[in-house]
Amino acid sequence: MPEDLAETAEAVARGRGISVNALVLEALAAEIDRVKSDDEFMNRLRALAERDKEILDRLAQ
Repeated sequence: MPEDLAETAEAVARGRGISVNALVLEALAAEIDRVKSDDEFMNRLRALAERDKEILDRLAQ
């Protein structure tokens, strides 16, 4: 993580009275919730998962 981002994250976390770890966990959870409602992202993810499954199936033969 770039130093300036780490310093900013630490300041935000201190201001909120939480740890940097808790701040990062909240940010990750929020991003995951956001992409779950993004149809374009979910379609790309499904296509990637299907491609990976096809590759794994070929390797298993």
